Amino acid sequence: MPTISMFFGILIRMYYGPKEHNPPHIHAVYQGIEAVLQISDGEILNGELPLKQIKLIQAWIEIHKDELLADWELCQSGEQPFNIEPLK
Repeated sequence: MPTISMFFGILIRMYYGPKEHNPPHIHAVYQGIEAVLQISDGEILNGELPLKQIKLIQAWIEIHKDELLADWELCQSGEQPFNIEPLK
């Protein structure tokens, strides 16, 4: 699973391959803890992270939603996603 962005100690990853399930989502890892967040609204689908990190990830998702959805489409075609600018 490639890392598509990194900021403030948070790794953002996305699986690629047509077997990945909907809805479109990302995997966020912080200090060895993982959460899965939906791209459309930043809702946590699985796992947990500290609230501060969740808020940062949700802001990043909102800024980069179009790029994330484009990466999701690439992943569904079995292609590797592009890196996305980190939160600054």
